[in-house]
Amino acid sequence: MAYDEALAQRVLTLVAGRDDVSERRMFGGWALMLGDHMACGVIGDELLARVGRDGYEEALDLPHARIMDMGGRPMTGFVIVGRAAIDDDADLRSWVERGAAIADALPPKG
Repeated sequence: MAYDEALAQRVLTLVAGRDDVSERRMFGGWALMLGDHMACGVIGDELLARVGRDGYEEALDLPHARIMDMGGRPMTGFVIVGRAAIDDDADLRSWVERGAAIADALPPKG
């Protein structure tokens, strides 16, 4: 599956200056890694946002957010954010910052 490279570039711009950023192909799209943990990603032309287990239900109540479903199984802690909710740079920043905060709070792997 192809992903929106312009959206991925917008996300990267929001984390410019961090020294722990890497990119990976994941879920048929693109993932932004902060340290060892995924913060967000792009699948098609939508944002995959890490919201954590505690913020999951709250995130699903927001406009244009829906369950991240992998093969019929919801991935609790992640939501898909539709294009209408991320066209505005401030809205995109809010979702990316949410994912970054969750990723930053996780302990290092290994």
